[in-house]
Amino acid sequence: MRKLRICAVQSGSVLFDTAATMEKFEALLGKAAKDAPDLVVFPEAFIGGYPKGHHFGAPIGSRSDDGRAWFERYYKSAITVPGPETARIAKLAKHYKTDIVVGVIERGGATLYCSALCFSKSGELLGKRRKLMPTAAERLIWGFGDGSTLDVFDAPSGKISTIICWENFMPALRLSQYGQGVELYCAPTVDDRESWSALMRTIALEGRCFVISASQYLTRADCPDDYHPVQGDDPDTVLINGGSVIISPLGNVLAGPVFGQEAIIAAQVDLDEITRGKYDFDVTGHYGRPDVFELHINRDIQKTVR
Repeated sequence: MRKLRICAVQSGSVLFDTAATMEKFEALLGKAAKDAPDLVVFPEAFIGGYPKGHHFGAPIGSRSDDGRAWFERYYKSAITVPGPETARIAKLAKHYKTDIVVGVIERGGATLYCSALCFSKSGELLGKRRKLMPTAAERLIWGFGDGSTLDVFDAPSGKISTIICWENFMPALRLSQYGQGVELYCAPTVDDRESWSALMRTIALEGRCFVISASQYLTRADCPDDYHPVQGDDPDTVLINGGSVIISPLGNVLAGPVFGQEAIIAAQVDLDEITRGKYDFDVTGHYGRPDVFELHINRDIQKTVR
């Protein structure tokens, strides 16, 4: 038996304040680490922030000076990878002896990317995943990732993938992870709908893997005073309502979903359950039909200037 303890942290950033968010990250990790987890998963855009409800001054056909100033502020709250924040997280992973997955907003030149980082318990940054397909207005503030970061990471806790929010609706992207033998399928998100859990159960059954989805819980009170989301300015207004969940390879809910509060959910898992689950369904093995279907992935780094 290959038993692990895995955790998903449900909490929100201190929006536009990366130093305060890093302090919050460290406190939450310390709280999760009291139960000696092998893997801790944080939400999408936890470091750098998810500015839900903000329009960045961009109605169709125009951009405002105020919106440009907000983007500058957002850019300055993003991080470089690698950089001081990643070095600090790596040190914490080693201190607490746990693998970590965390969503960040990453600076790539003058463009921002919604990324997910994976750290090993030995204090190594194993790599990053850049979100392939930002959704709707996210496309204004984030660039598009490419196939060069579609790796499944070999971590001490197992083979880890990091698929971000609505990327999980992309069947070909999911298949790219199943084909690499993912065991711990991490889905950092800000999707707080009840229906999200149904997708996570589908992925667990489809890939016969453990699925760990960590969502933010963010209120208006976590935002600056001059931040005016479309949801209103009441400090108690919930901008992102959680929904974190952990699912087994046979689609059973092991923890969560939790809504309406900060939370740390956890489950004890046995990785050998993956083998038992694939006994009757291995989507890229005996249940695949390569004579009929074949997925080709462009793994090249995409550059405008070579």
